[in-house]
Amino acid sequence: MNRPAPLARSLGLGDAIAIGLGSMLGAGVFAAFAPAAGVAGSAMLLGLALAAVVAFANATSSAQLAAQYPDSGGTYVYGRERLGPWPGFAAGWFFVVGKLASCAAMALTFAAYVAPSGWEKPFAVGAVLVLTAVNYVGVTRTAALTKIIVAVVIAVLGLVAVAAFVAAPSDGGKVLPGLGFGEGGPVTGYAVLQSAGLLFFAFAGYARIATLGEEVRRPERTIPSAITIALTATLLIYAVLAVAALAVLGPERLADSSDPLRELAAAGGWDWTAPLVQIGAAAASLGALLALIAGISRTSLAMSRNGDLPRILDAVHPRFRVPHRAELAAAAVVCALVLAADLRSAIGFSSFGVLLYYFVANVSAFTQDHTHRRYPRALAVVGAVGCLVLVATLPWHSILAGVLVGAVGFAYRAVVVRAND
Repeated sequence: MNRPAPLARSLGLGDAIAIGLGSMLGAGVFAAFAPAAGVAGSAMLLGLALAAVVAFANATSSAQLAAQYPDSGGTYVYGRERLGPWPGFAAGWFFVVGKLASCAAMALTFAAYVAPSGWEKPFAVGAVLVLTAVNYVGVTRTAALTKIIVAVVIAVLGLVAVAAFVAAPSDGGKVLPGLGFGEGGPVTGYAVLQSAGLLFFAFAGYARIATLGEEVRRPERTIPSAITIALTATLLIYAVLAVAALAVLGPERLADSSDPLRELAAAGGWDWTAPLVQIGAAAASLGALLALIAGISRTSLAMSRNGDLPRILDAVHPRFRVPHRAELAAAAVVCALVLAADLRSAIGFSSFGVLLYYFVANVSAFTQDHTHRRYPRALAVVGAVGCLVLVATLPWHSILAGVLVGAVGFAYRAVVVRAND
């Protein structure tokens, strides 16, 4: 049986950083802040810090592994190489199903900002179809569009931050109570952990850089650098906006808000920014969706090459050099999820899948020898333990859905393995 053509190595450091930023900036402030504030109030800042620590540990493991295994598939490949076929399958399966939920969440977020009332789901489906078409014609088009989107998003977020700090109270009274320094008193550690699990959804985009390993030039250098830069920049942006949102809106209003950035800008008296914020929010969610579709299709391609997904997906377009069948299949599933899904439940389910994906990444990195080690083994331990703790504190319905979907995947692979014996 002939192997399909390899993917083209056409992405540089700037392209990889843009894809990482595009993946993360659409998820946090637009989708994850509200549910995190709902469970932990102002102590979501502690949750953000904890999520960032776990994300950093995961990022070092991912970067180290990507330098040794510069192929499409990310932790699916790392798990197979370091731990065996079943752990690799678990990573790939949880990544694909978790990120399919993320795609639905980002498409619905986009529609919430731009669609007329009652037309949200058709607009969301339309966004999925258009961005799938962009991905279909080549990864360089994906990177080019992502750079434009990231530039727009960063400009809008900067505008919102300035407006918010103009309106912020000088005493920080809406921030400190939830941290235990004021009338609100301390929150439980469980609530902080749960908010961290939800906010981890906002940092998981750097995995997209690793899944594109077969399309990056000099991946052993480019991928680790791109992951570190994209994650650091995203953390700084999220921290500034989280403090601003809590200081200006307060945790209760933030928890109930479906449009926190527009409310932040308006609180500073800058109502004229509303259309710009709307454009920025739509662009951010589109950027995340664009990168998500690219990442899912590359992992699906790697899994189909090994028979862990149907082999019909094992195809690279002869002209555009992209996994076109995997992209079309992902788009079809996302469209179905958009028509049936709820935004907040999609976030919890996505966090469940992605945290388990990174658990496998950390365990895989722990097994690497000195030749390929760039970071202390202790970071891999921190990442692995952190992933399991955050998974355990997610909302119970997210855990239940994740366990059920995981069982379906393992049953599928068991049938395939038995059939091939």
